[in-house]
Amino acid sequence: MAIGSCAMPTTATLYVRSHNAGERVLKGLRKRYDRLHLKVNEAKTAVAPATGRKFLGYELWHSTGDRIKCAVARKALEAFKQRIREMTRRSGGRSLPEVAERLRTYMPGWKAYFQLAQTPKVFRELDEWLRHRLRALQLKHWRRGTTIYRELKAMGASKTDARQVAANSRRWWRNSRFLLNRAMPVAYFDRLGVPRLS
Repeated sequence: MAIGSCAMPTTATLYVRSHNAGERVLKGLRKRYDRLHLKVNEAKTAVAPATGRKFLGYELWHSTGDRIKCAVARKALEAFKQRIREMTRRSGGRSLPEVAERLRTYMPGWKAYFQLAQTPKVFRELDEWLRHRLRALQLKHWRRGTTIYRELKAMGASKTDARQVAANSRRWWRNSRFLLNRAMPVAYFDRLGVPRLS
């Protein structure tokens, strides 16, 4: 069980073996706070299963064998994705190297903060999602089918792949998968200096 308690100026989460133990500890905390003239924020205080609580952007989850592991909380993940959306807007007019530079100012710090998270699959999926957005951004910059075909050929794409991608030049998001992955693989983004989470 987890006891989440918030009082100005402190926030704490305590973990105990049972709900009854949690109630006893919380009762003791309330007495201690009273003596210190601190007020417990009841809206943020509860005795609840550990996997149902969030703390400083983290949450706990059950893995195989009923082991408890640490993960990035959903709200923190959505905040990360929203920040990435802002940095990779297709209407921003920035080139991929410029976008990569902006990503380098944000992603390493975020990764360092959540380095305790035990969810490698989540980080791999975020990396793939980011590269998908960057491919779509590049297609938007090229815009015209003839430009897309020329640029993909210059990057080493086959005539067949370049022709198929160019034929759907206005469908940037859907068109920025599968065939385009071969012309713009992970190594391409590594060379641009796009940070990785996984």
